[in-house]
Amino acid sequence: MSGSTHPAQAVEADTSLAIESHSIDYIPESERHARLSSQGPFWFLGNFHFFTISIGFVGPSLGLSALWTLLAGALGIMFGTIFMAFHGSQGPEMGLPQMIQSRAQFGYRGVVIALLATLFVFVGFNVVNVTLIMDGLNSVFGLPPIPVAGVLFAVSALLSIFGHDMMHKAFKWALMLTLPLYALVSVALLFDAGQDEAATPAGLGFNWVAFVTQFAIAASYNISYAPYVSDYSRYLPKDTSRTRLIMAIFLGASLSGVWMIGLGAWLAQQLQAADVFAALDRVGSALVPGLGHVLVLVSVVGVLPVIALNTYSAMLTLLTGIDSVRRITPTPRARVLSILAISLVLMAGVVAIRGNGISILNTFLVLILYFLVPWTAVNLVDYFFVRKGRYAIAHFFTPKGIYGAWQLRGIAAYAVGFVCMIPFFFISDVAAGKEVYVGPMARLLGGVDIAWLVGLLVSGLTYFSLARSLDLDSEWRVIDALGDCNLPSMPRGGADPKQ
Repeated sequence: MSGSTHPAQAVEADTSLAIESHSIDYIPESERHARLSSQGPFWFLGNFHFFTISIGFVGPSLGLSALWTLLAGALGIMFGTIFMAFHGSQGPEMGLPQMIQSRAQFGYRGVVIALLATLFVFVGFNVVNVTLIMDGLNSVFGLPPIPVAGVLFAVSALLSIFGHDMMHKAFKWALMLTLPLYALVSVALLFDAGQDEAATPAGLGFNWVAFVTQFAIAASYNISYAPYVSDYSRYLPKDTSRTRLIMAIFLGASLSGVWMIGLGAWLAQQLQAADVFAALDRVGSALVPGLGHVLVLVSVVGVLPVIALNTYSAMLTLLTGIDSVRRITPTPRARVLSILAISLVLMAGVVAIRGNGISILNTFLVLILYFLVPWTAVNLVDYFFVRKGRYAIAHFFTPKGIYGAWQLRGIAAYAVGFVCMIPFFFISDVAAGKEVYVGPMARLLGGVDIAWLVGLLVSGLTYFSLARSLDLDSEWRVIDALGDCNLPSMPRGGADPKQ
């Protein structure tokens, strides 16, 4: 793939509102226009919204105090961000979406197994996001839920259709809009704004089950970025410093995550709130009449780029899945059609799955941790310890290349890790106060969920052991022979739009 364009495409690339023409194809070095300085703010905003605040509500709902919730959430966020940041460093080095890279571990067709897990994450996040917004806007403004969902999905679809550059701009605008208001709320809470003097905080304290659950949920929240973080770093120049990029992603995503979880925990404890929007409305109205409504509306606008981000990566995942079964040319038309199809599925999911938002959030985040941990272990072990960043990029786009159609090592490591996690699963319905599934080992540990740790260790070690039989010398000879031709041979898109 050369990345050459027709004259008409070149003209389109000069317009600031041009639709991105790349999707699952390789980004040539000549089109790497992104800047390292944008990564920190981008991922800061990735967690700087009401959804992350909602995660801070989980600890108090399980009997954990705000301070213990903050500690568990901070440790979990930082743990999860380590994996996220290392995945992000693969973007500029490979110039490919994250899940295309996974063909090296799972095979050209075998990667569909990992794709199903990640597609569940993207779709699930947006369903939970919009469910929380629907419930919040209904409680504050009395707005009908279904039309609200329709508007949210329409706007996010439009942003994701325009693609990478437009979403980076939207993230910047959203950050400028939300930062001063959330800072104001944080300061106001220090002076007990919105707290009913007649009310006393619920009797919250410490228990290991709640602490570990809060840790796992916070960790899974940022681990969930792992399958698509390099989707937004692949436009960086290939010589971008790996260390600086990892630090930019880590600091951006973890700082905002810790802040928002702490804010949520404090709102839940001091206001005894169960709904983020109602709590924000209450704090804002206590400061200035009408400010609460502004806070709610700004919170919704601020999360729209995040919904678009999930839709965009769901599109990349869907196209990768289709391409793994039947080779396609990922044209802008294919991008638009896949985004529209995903938006319709999301709308159907929101209508079908209704219930307590915090309960859905808790269950969903636990489930995605179970699905993603084996994949992230396999991918990172392969990239940093087995193949050490050396891949034949051209061979990602054919089932007859050195990575083949099926890579049983990666598939087996994922399956073994996931199966070993099952006895440690602890899935509960927070709102109903009942268990959904508790594995025998989780029961033996008193409800403490360490399934994620088991999955990381077992999948990572299994893959590393199986990968010892790889003929890496043969692979590297192929890569060396390709030289400057180590690119997909078929044109797979045009030039990217001007940033």
